[in-house]
Amino acid sequence: MEKQTIISIGREFGSGGHEIAEKIAKDMGIQLYDRGILDAIATDLNVHVNVLEPFDEKPRNFILTRRVNGYSNSMEEILADMQFEFIKRKAEEGESFVIVGRCAEAVLKDFDNLISIFVNGDRKCKVERVKEKYHLSEAEAFTKMTRHDKKRKQYHNRHTDTKWGDSRYYDLCINSSSLGIDKTVKVLENYINARMDK
Repeated sequence: MEKQTIISIGREFGSGGHEIAEKIAKDMGIQLYDRGILDAIATDLNVHVNVLEPFDEKPRNFILTRRVNGYSNSMEEILADMQFEFIKRKAEEGESFVIVGRCAEAVLKDFDNLISIFVNGDRKCKVERVKEKYHLSEAEAFTKMTRHDKKRKQYHNRHTDTKWGDSRYYDLCINSSSLGIDKTVKVLENYINARMDK
């Protein structure tokens, strides 16, 4: 791919946003960055990735942490900053990639080649997807979905000046329940290709 293209995908839990990101990255032949960023950071820090995973895309615990002179002792905030620096470095190096979450549409907003997408879905479809993927009851799936979305929203709104899922801050918002995963991917790829041809 000659022209750098960065695709950020925010998503509601259960919307299939991660699967959509995987398919787009594969079809376009570019790197996908998601939780795998933790592996690179863990290697740099010489720690096991399991040490970092509990803090990934989580809001800061205000009771147990504090910020002094601009520095925080919150592992959630330290890890978030490390991930933001990671994706900024990749963008500055001219790499094309798909990035899932990590406030990327805000962190990379100054890059002209950024295409920001938010994937949502109907409650019923999302609950069914979570039930199937995690082998949960309907009530358990709904609770898990609600908990994850609450944490994502808190994390995003803490680290950016924008609101998580607010259509004004994305190039495109799409309901994956309306078309299903594969057709949603096709619509998004058509949009991405049209943007790349500008």
